[in-house]
Amino acid sequence: MEEELAMLRQFIGQLVDLFNLYGSPLPPFDSLQLLHFHNQQQNNNNRSLCRSLSFLARPIPWLKARRGVECLELLGCQSRWCVLNLDDGSADDYCSLVMAAGKSRRFKMLEPGKPPASKKPRKERNRGKSLGTTSSNEVMQQEIWKEFPEDLFEAVIARLPIAAFFRFRSVCQKWNSLLDSQSFSQHCAQVPQANPWFYTITHENVNSGAMYDPSLKKWHHPTISYLPTKMIVLPVASAGGLVCFLDIGHRNFYVCNPLTQSFKELPPRSVNVWSRVAVGMTLNGSAASGGYKILWVCCDGEYEVYDSLKNSWTRPGSMPSFIKLPLSLNFRSQAVSLGGTLYFMRSDPEGIVSYDMVTGAWKQFVMPAPLHLSDPTLAECGGRIMLVGLLTKNAATCVCIWELQKMTLLWKEVDRMPNIWCLDFYGKHVRMTCLGNTGLLMLSLRSRQMNRLVSYNVVSREWLKVPGCLVPRGKKRQWIACGTAFNPCLTATT
Repeated sequence: MEEELAMLRQFIGQLVDLFNLYGSPLPPFDSLQLLHFHNQQQNNNNRSLCRSLSFLARPIPWLKARRGVECLELLGCQSRWCVLNLDDGSADDYCSLVMAAGKSRRFKMLEPGKPPASKKPRKERNRGKSLGTTSSNEVMQQEIWKEFPEDLFEAVIARLPIAAFFRFRSVCQKWNSLLDSQSFSQHCAQVPQANPWFYTITHENVNSGAMYDPSLKKWHHPTISYLPTKMIVLPVASAGGLVCFLDIGHRNFYVCNPLTQSFKELPPRSVNVWSRVAVGMTLNGSAASGGYKILWVCCDGEYEVYDSLKNSWTRPGSMPSFIKLPLSLNFRSQAVSLGGTLYFMRSDPEGIVSYDMVTGAWKQFVMPAPLHLSDPTLAECGGRIMLVGLLTKNAATCVCIWELQKMTLLWKEVDRMPNIWCLDFYGKHVRMTCLGNTGLLMLSLRSRQMNRLVSYNVVSREWLKVPGCLVPRGKKRQWIACGTAFNPCLTATT
């Protein structure tokens, strides 16, 4: 032990000579604790010193070469220097001290025999950082923010994500009353429309809906308290942020804004027709504030139009004689609205019937459907009429997209689902439901062994998998029964 202590003193003496040579004198060794002081020399002197210290570390018999070089490099390359007092304590104590400093990459003042401080868990470190950041940002200068222009404030709020706006509504009564502000409605009208949302009904809970936001890829579970709870009500059409509902008995119509809970029950129909009907909805102008119209039509040719400005149903006339009855409407396909005209799909003869909500004119277009097609659904994008369906041949099934050629009235295939996805359908009896048919499509693909939701962007031709809709506060996955797309609008009123 005495021999090792003597070698350590000799080594420290060599360090003192080197420090004096490079112009960095050390303090005297008569202190009883570790002394720290800063070295402000140039970086090139520190690099040369590191090489010299590494060379001196080689003859130490009780210190492993790798550890010695590491510790000495730390002593020479960093901006803090340390000196040990060897007059008190054993060599083992100081050896453990140097080794601890090398492992922690820092050379701190440690007491002999005391282990280095334990590292804090990552959660505690992150919690400390977040608390520090929050406290520094909490202080806001009231003199600045109290003079913030009101119109600019409404313009900023109108451009917030829909989900963020509803969180902010609970801050104060003033923010909650923005939905009734005319100026706020004007700011919302200036904001470009984002991707449509989807309002769906699940098999597990037909009396409450689930909304999907494709921008955030998140499901919401609203509770529309005004909808009747003793009967099943299904979404059948939408326009301008409003969704039209029809009870399963095909008797009563309801219009609602799922975001703001604005609700209205339409007056009873003048024609007592309780058979299944197809429904379409259009706006009188560019926004719901200008009013809207709803059309229902059944297979025997009966139809009516509701005008929100008059709050009444009217029967404009009878079905023209050149349109073959019964209509054989495809009730699985929702109506498509283009420029105030509604398009419905029919199967006998195969084609489309349309109704102009302004002129009240009916038209019929006969066009053969693609071969081996099942579950066809109309869609539209940018003024183009599209067709979505399952193409099945032998045991292979694939989702295909067609576009209607206006000159020839023929369907032209423009895209199909990636082959790697279609392999999951091989040998299975797959059924498809299109939940939204305006620009962004949502497809529900299901069989006995599969339940999948897929979205398709008609413009970018991008296929994406939609996360499953789970039961609120649960882990059970829900099956989508039906639904419709709607443009989220905070100011749309019924």
